[in-house]
Amino acid sequence: MKYIRINPADNVAVALKPLSRGDTILLDDVSVVVGSDVPAGHKVALSDIASGEDVIKYGAPIGHATKEINAGELVNENNIATNLGGLLTYEYHPQETHLSAIAHSLPEVSFQGYRRQNSAVGIRNEVWIVPTVGCVNGVANALAGQLQAETGAEGVDAIVAFTHNYGCSQLGDDHENTRKILRDIILHPNAGAVLVVGLGCENNQPDTMRDMLGDYDQSRIRFLVTQQVDDEIETGMTMLREMLQIARQDMRSTIPISELRVGLKCGGSDGLSGITANPILGVASDYLTLHGATTVLTEVPEMFGAETLLMNRCHDEATFRKTVSLINDFKQYFMASGQPIYENPSPGNKAGGISTLEEKSLGCTQKSGASPVQDVLEYGERLKSHGLNLLSAPGNDLVASTALAAAGCHMVLFTTGRGTPFGTLVPTMKISTNTPLAQKKQAWIDFNAGTLTEGEPMDSMVQRFVDYIARVASGEPVSNERHGYREIAIFKTGVTL
Repeated sequence: MKYIRINPADNVAVALKPLSRGDTILLDDVSVVVGSDVPAGHKVALSDIASGEDVIKYGAPIGHATKEINAGELVNENNIATNLGGLLTYEYHPQETHLSAIAHSLPEVSFQGYRRQNSAVGIRNEVWIVPTVGCVNGVANALAGQLQAETGAEGVDAIVAFTHNYGCSQLGDDHENTRKILRDIILHPNAGAVLVVGLGCENNQPDTMRDMLGDYDQSRIRFLVTQQVDDEIETGMTMLREMLQIARQDMRSTIPISELRVGLKCGGSDGLSGITANPILGVASDYLTLHGATTVLTEVPEMFGAETLLMNRCHDEATFRKTVSLINDFKQYFMASGQPIYENPSPGNKAGGISTLEEKSLGCTQKSGASPVQDVLEYGERLKSHGLNLLSAPGNDLVASTALAAAGCHMVLFTTGRGTPFGTLVPTMKISTNTPLAQKKQAWIDFNAGTLTEGEPMDSMVQRFVDYIARVASGEPVSNERHGYREIAIFKTGVTL
C-alpha cells in the first residue's frame, strides 16, 4: 500500500511511499488522481477543500485551508494554517477507556533489574559524577575519565559525568528547577553510586543539596567540595574507588514488569510518526499500564490541539483540573515571554509532512495509548502513581528527556522520523517511523516501526517491541549507550545574574 486514509472522516490521505504525479488514490468511496509528486509522510486532498474549510486527519481538524485546495493536490504549510488560539476554558467529560485488544493479549513479562537497599529498582548499575554547579564540570569530567581509564568500568555498566551550565547566578524558579533536577538525578536508582562534586561558593550549596536528598545511603552517595580540599582529583578518586567497589557488589534479580517506569517522547517527527511509531508506543504503554507499570507523557506544547483527548481520559476531576493547569500554565509561559503559542512545527517536521501544531499533537499524543491519566507532575517532581502520568516540560528533546528521567523513568522510548543520536541519563531508545531511516542510520536507530506499513501485523510488532523493552531493562544497551552519547539539559526561563 502506497497511501492510507487514517480515519473514514478524513478528507486527506497520507503517502506511505512517494507518490508521483498521475498516480491514482483509490479508496472505497474515492478515486483521486495525484496532481504533483508527493513525498512519503505528506498529505493529499481526497476532495476539493474550500478556503477556510477544515482539513481533517485522524478524524479531527488539523487546521483550515488558507486557499482553495483541489482534489489530488498536496496539502502542506503553504495551503493550511492552524485553528488554534490562546487560553481556553475546558469542561470535564470523562470517557470510558478501552485498552487495545493487543495489550490484553500479550503475556506478562519480567526483567532482570537491581533492587536497591531502599527497595527502589534500577535497570542499570552505573557510577555517576554530578556537579552542583557548572564551575566544576571540568573536575567531574576529569574524575570520570580517570576512573574509566583505571578500571575500564569493570563490574558496572558505565561511568558518566553529567555536566550542566547552572547551579549559580540563577533566581526563583530557575534556581529551584536546577536543584530539583539534580536531586532527582542523584537519587535515581539506575546509579549504584553517585559522587556529588561542588565548588563551595555557589548558590546551590552542597549542604542544601544534601538536605534535599532526605534519608539516603551515605555509602553510595558522597559529596566532594573542591574548595575545601588540597587536591580535588586525588580526593575524588579515593572516594570513587571506594564507591565503585560497593557498586560492584550489586547483582541483577527478577523484577516484575509492574515496577518498570518508562518515558514516552518523540523528536524529529514526520508524517508517519502518528501512523507507525507513536501508535506502537501507545499499545506498548497500554500493555505496561495494564500490568501495573508506569508510563509518562510530556512535551506539553505538543499536546496543544489534542489536550481534550487527554483531559477526558483523566481518572477523576482533580486530575482533570491539574491537566487544565498543565496546558494553560504552559500557554501563559509563552505569552509572558511575548512569543506565539503555536510557533510549531519545526522546519524538519514540515519537511517530513507535518503542517500544523494540531496535526503534530494528534500524532504525538498517540504515544499515550488509551490508558486513563492517573496523575499530573510538575517539572522536577518525582513519580508517585502507577499508570499513565503527564509531566510538565517543553518539547525540546534534551530538556524533556532529562525531565522524564529525573521524574524516575528507567528508560525513554523516543520515536523519530528524521533521526537523532542524543541520549539522556537513562537508556534513550530510538524507534524509527520509517525503514529508510532505520537502514541509513543504523548507529542511531534501535527499533524500526516502519515495517508496519510494509505488511507486518501490529500484534507481531508490539510483541517484538515489548520483548525488546524487557531486554533493554535487563541490561541490553541501546545505541546512545554504546556510543557514549549521554547528557542532561535543565529548563531555564528567567534571568542569569
